[in-house]
Amino acid sequence: MRRLLLTAAATTAAALTLAACGTTEPAADTSEKKASEAITLKDGKGTEVKLDGPATKVVATEWNVVESLVSLGVDPVGVADVKGYKTWDSAVPLKNEPKDIGTRGEPSMDTVASLAPDLIVATTDLTPAAVKQLREVAPVIEVTSADGTGQIDQMLENVDLIAKATGRTEQAKTLRTGFEAKVAEGKKALADAGFAGKDYAFADGYVASNQVSIRPYTATSLIGEVNEAIGLKNAWTVKGDPAYGLGATDVEGLTKLPEDTQFAYIGNEDDPSATPFTGELAKNSVWKSLPFVKSGDVHRLDDGIWMFGGPGSMEAYVDAVVGALTK
Repeated sequence: MRRLLLTAAATTAAALTLAACGTTEPAADTSEKKASEAITLKDGKGTEVKLDGPATKVVATEWNVVESLVSLGVDPVGVADVKGYKTWDSAVPLKNEPKDIGTRGEPSMDTVASLAPDLIVATTDLTPAAVKQLREVAPVIEVTSADGTGQIDQMLENVDLIAKATGRTEQAKTLRTGFEAKVAEGKKALADAGFAGKDYAFADGYVASNQVSIRPYTATSLIGEVNEAIGLKNAWTVKGDPAYGLGATDVEGLTKLPEDTQFAYIGNEDDPSATPFTGELAKNSVWKSLPFVKSGDVHRLDDGIWMFGGPGSMEAYVDAVVGALTK
């Protein structure tokens, strides 16, 4: 490290010396370098975005793009709802202490501007009015938040887009290869354990005003696609929304699942409202009567796997599912 620091110091000193001599040579080199590194790309909304070079000082307004940045080796200087990210996405933890820029839906423009970023990464879920304001601060790319016609492809395309903007295309290739290998590994492990084609239902749940809401992850959700990629059969028959593939039901709706269903969910110790399966439902007669509850085929997967994240979260999810079903 000392050698690197000394090298950097020597390089800086040389540059200052050249500048002091009044030569125009360094400026020309810098200009040529900038031109050669300039990046033009189209984001998820088809907007053309031009950057002077690979972005290094990046602000992110959604957790999935935060995860992608960290996975690519870029530590964002600003993140929306830092506490929430740390609570729900410990599969790909932050490696720095970014500035909290506010909520994911309403980032603080003043805070973002104070960071003087060279790129802001948002998603298509952010309102056009907010994006317009952010563009007055720095270039903005909007990645497609979700696509019910191909969630895994969209997830990887988003990583590629962010990688292009930050000069991390090789890291993106590594992430893609790692994710595909993990899926193949999980599929084999489940097949070897006799779970290929077995009914499986993943959900999360929330309690509000003493009412339990259950959110099925249908076959067109990101996790639903991953489930099928590792050889499981999605047992949900409810319809999901077009973008995220998420459905809605209650404890009565669970009675429509096949008897041999393996039921899995993700809760969070830091969010009591997100664990109804071991809370409000534990004494519910309908819940207790469900075949998969009686047989002990209810699996709580690891906390901190963001269900709408990137390859890192989905790899952790595959490990969690395989671990839960084959234990």
